[in-house]
This record gives sequence, C-alpha cells and structure tokens, in this order.
Amino acid sequence: MERAAGVVARYSDGRAVVDGLALLGERAALGHLTRQGRISCGGGSRLVRAADGWLALSLARPDDIAALAAWAGRPLAPGDPWTVAEQIARRADSATLDARAALLGLPFAAVGSVEPPRTRAFDLPVGAVGRQDAACPPRPVAGARAVDLSTLWAGPLCGQLLAAAGADVVKVESLARPDGARRGPAAFFDLLNGTKRTVALDLTTEGGRCDLQRLLAAADVVIESARPRALEQMGIRADEMLAAPGGPRVWVSITSHGRGPGGRERVGFGDVAAAAGGLVAHGGSRHGHYDGPYFLADAVADPLAGLVAAAAVLEALAAGGRWLLDAAMAPMAASVTGPPADVHGATVRPPRARPVERPAAPLGSDTAAVLGAVSP
Repeated sequence: MERAAGVVARYSDGRAVVDGLALLGERAALGHLTRQGRISCGGGSRLVRAADGWLALSLARPDDIAALAAWAGRPLAPGDPWTVAEQIARRADSATLDARAALLGLPFAAVGSVEPPRTRAFDLPVGAVGRQDAACPPRPVAGARAVDLSTLWAGPLCGQLLAAAGADVVKVESLARPDGARRGPAAFFDLLNGTKRTVALDLTTEGGRCDLQRLLAAADVVIESARPRALEQMGIRADEMLAAPGGPRVWVSITSHGRGPGGRERVGFGDVAAAAGGLVAHGGSRHGHYDGPYFLADAVADPLAGLVAAAAVLEALAAGGRWLLDAAMAPMAASVTGPPADVHGATVRPPRARPVERPAAPLGSDTAAVLGAVSP
C-alpha cells in the first residue's frame, strides 16, 4: 500500500499524497465499524468452516439468500440463512460448492484458493495488455478526462485518487440502479465522489446507451467494476474501444477474479476476495488445534485494489500507448499476503479517514453539461 501510494504521489506531482495503510480503514472510521472476528465489519460476509477447510461467503443481497437451495443442490427447510449456509458447507467439499457458486453468481471463495496474478504491470499486481500508439504519447494526469462507471469502494477510490491527481473525473450511474454506496454512510460516499461530476443515464433505452458510448469514446481513462458481460450486453467491449481512433488510452477493469476465462463470471465483494487470496488474520494454535482464519480488516481487498489501480493508471498514462488493465481483487490480495498474523493479542490500529473535501453532487446534476460537451 505504501509503495502504490508513492507511485500516486510521484505521478501526480505531489497533488495526491495519501497514507496507503490508512485507506484500508476509511469506511470503518466513517461508518463506525469494528472487527467482528469471522463476521465481516459490515456484517454481510462470514467465514464458515467446511468439510475440507474454511470458506468465505456473502449473503448481503436478497438474491444471495434465495440462491442457497440451489447452492445446496436440494430443498432446504426454513431457517436463519447463516445457519443454513453453515449446514450446507459442512456437507460438501469446497470444489463442489465453488463450482455451484460460480454458476449462481454467489459471492463465495475457499480461503487461500486464489494465486497471485501471473503478470504484473509496472511492478504492480495488475494484469495488463498494452500497445504503442503514436496518437497516444505519454501525458500527465492533470486535465485527463476519466469516466468512472464503478460502484461501491474500489473503483470509486481509484477515481477519487485520479481526481486528486488533477484528472477531470465524471461519475456515470444508471438511473435504474445508482451506486449502492449511496445507501451507506453519506460521509464515505462524499469522500469518494465529492470531487467528481455526476451523470445519470437511462441505460434501458437506446438513447442512454448511445450517450454512454459517446462519453467512453471521449475519455482518456475508463474505470469500471462490473463483470465484463454487463457492458458487452450493451455492445461495449473494452478491447474494441481501446482500438478505435481517438478512443480511451487506459481502461481499468476492477473485478473479483479477473477478466479471463474462469474469473470473468465470478462475483465477489472485498471481504470474500481478500479471503480468496488468503489475506486474512489467523487464530494461531489454541488447545493444540488451528483456530482458523479471521477477517483482517473491513473489505480489505477493495481499498487495496482501488489504490493499486490508480497507481497503474498513472503509470500507464506516463508510459504512453493504450492499456487494458485487469485489476482483479482476489489475485491482488494473494500478491500481498505475507506470513500468518495471529489475531489474538495483536495491536489494533484505530481506523481513520481523510477529511471530506465537499459533498457529492446530487445524482445526475451534471448530465446535461457533460453530454453537451462531447461530440454527438
């Protein structure tokens, strides 16, 4: 985190100086969240013992709870969802549960099941495909146009850091499904989005999708955090946009398990992705037995990915050319996992947050001005 923060400070000419480790606790500080052992700080995810190891599972959405019977592969009696999930986990092996979860879109992972990324971009744990383009020489971030399609934490943090570095960042949301972080602590949403302009589009209409295409074509940087098929269903493909004359220079895709085969359809939030990469605390050995894993911090893979993605974008702009950056949270968590840390008796660092610069603008308040400034 400190090394990535150093990259951001260097390529922003000192405009964006952050404490990398402190970023991990900002939502906890603003939302008054605390560690809860095997329950995530936000309460939506848990670490569960299975027949052959430990699992991380999120039941934060109604659809996740509704998928439990299909995940079990049999009808279930009514009961507390977490009690039911624990019963399912004890009766099946991790590989079977993992395969079913992937098909169902259930945020799930076996602890430590994901390896670090095979390739690195600019010595950062980010996959990258780049090519030289005479039309895209190196450029500073100051004044660069960035379109931020992401939601929740990792992508919005990346966009916020680019804005602090001098980029003009436009947050684009769907009118039907705005960023879910709007329902969380207002101060946290303001921290990540207060320095961005805001556009809201009706993406169920052809006109809304055309407006989105225009915004992306005019951007220097695109940040998105959806599974690749979500944009592909609207006719938007990152590789095609990067190849188009005058298209984006850098496209950064923040996903749970990556854009490639086997990962592109996986769902995972920051707590589950961190556990998948083994980025957890450990209970050590108690009474002669391993006590199991504990959540290390609040959705730790989210701020990790947001900061590292911002650093990779800045390095890509400075290198010139066109870049597709694959910032996959679970492999990234695996890349920074060190020796096991014993949670018992450890010194806890109180979370803190940067001051909020200004409140986020109302949803879509800049739509007309932003769309009016791009070519029809």
